[in-house]
Amino acid sequence: MKQKHLHCMIALALAGACATAGASGYRFGSQSISAQGTAEANGAEAADASTVFANPAGLSRLEGRQFSGGVTALVPHSTYQDAGSTRFTGGPTGGKASQDDYAPSAVAAPSLYYSHQIDNRWTAGFGAFVPFGTDLSYDRDWAGRYSLTEIKLESLTLNPSIAFKLNEQHAFGFGIDVDYMKASLAQAVDVPGTIVAAQHGGTGAVLARQIAALGGNPALLAGAGDAYARVKGKDWGVGFNLGYIFTLDQATRFGIAYRSSIKHELTGSAAWDFSAVTLDPVVNGVLQGASRRQNSDARVELRTPETLSLSAFHQFDPRWAGMADVTWSRNSRMRNIDIEFVGTEEGDEVIRQQWKNTVRVSLGASYKLNDDVTLRGGLAHDNAPVASRELRHAALPDADRNQLSFGANWKLGPSSSIDLAYSYLDFKDAAGNYTNNCNPVAVGCTGNGETTRGTWKTHMQLLGVAYNQRF
Repeated sequence: MKQKHLHCMIALALAGACATAGASGYRFGSQSISAQGTAEANGAEAADASTVFANPAGLSRLEGRQFSGGVTALVPHSTYQDAGSTRFTGGPTGGKASQDDYAPSAVAAPSLYYSHQIDNRWTAGFGAFVPFGTDLSYDRDWAGRYSLTEIKLESLTLNPSIAFKLNEQHAFGFGIDVDYMKASLAQAVDVPGTIVAAQHGGTGAVLARQIAALGGNPALLAGAGDAYARVKGKDWGVGFNLGYIFTLDQATRFGIAYRSSIKHELTGSAAWDFSAVTLDPVVNGVLQGASRRQNSDARVELRTPETLSLSAFHQFDPRWAGMADVTWSRNSRMRNIDIEFVGTEEGDEVIRQQWKNTVRVSLGASYKLNDDVTLRGGLAHDNAPVASRELRHAALPDADRNQLSFGANWKLGPSSSIDLAYSYLDFKDAAGNYTNNCNPVAVGCTGNGETTRGTWKTHMQLLGVAYNQRF
């Protein structure tokens, strides 16, 4: 069972072609509404307290006390078309060949930021935001059900920060990242394929005699259906982030920001449900026993990828400003993921990930329409960490994507304002041909041995609104 994707869910990174979010991997695409309006290009701008996420050194530019609270709604549209998925026995998996909107119609993620200027040199800040997330629910009888039926990842990061202004040119920032992650994953278990393999291997008669000896009806083996498995886990992890801003002059500044990797050990449970394989509980019990699948604790270790960002900001004139950001993500930390079934003789499930490092490039601009309204816009290109179609799994059918964003800041009064943002993300078609290297009759490992072969297509919209207050 792909319990291991619990891992993946976590790590890595807020969303992807599977409609998990706007940035590559499992990363959620926006933690700041003002940043979203520029396609996340404003890391060196430090426009409000959300600079806690982008670059904590930007806190040194904020006066007094400031609050920013927002919510980002993700509206995806995703489809899948099967191209011949097969069981480990070589036969077709059957089931529905197409899936429409296996992602939720809409999900929302909040963010809260606060900054407090202590004196002319020191500024403290705090952020609470969603760094990773995914929520996919395929039909239980779709063609790729042996790889995945459901996956859900929820996360929250608490990020206390501090900034120090050395002088008018140099500012430094530091933060602690406390991450909470909760994940669940479900998939079908290929009981029909296992029965066929047993019959071809000469052990089918033994299985039938065992069922008959216990008072069951072995004839029901011919019409047996799938079993289902579900794994759940959660964990807290701790990391850090650093920032530096160099102010060349009043119009130009540059930023460097780093967010560390975080080690997680998701612990929870694995549950196997054979109750609906046939109408005979005796047959179901024998089949579960022969499968060596039993409810147990589960554990998965992983490290999230670190990121390094370089950003620039320039005020061309009193109305126009331009900005840019390049972010590198070390997704290669996500290699193969091992799911351990604690206290059992079941072998680990190994999910081949082997992600590659990625680069995201964004360009943005702002225009001060009048004293009350500032308009924003931006473009971005983000690479997917998936290395090939043979490593593209149903839990993250990610693909390269382009983003177009628009935003605005509207002043409600001398000390309050509202940020609005809209983004459209277009993903390349994501072809997959993933084969699980372990099958149900293999000893020493866990897996369905399926090949999920098809194409995912996704586009999505992000809608954001935030309220800002200065005290």
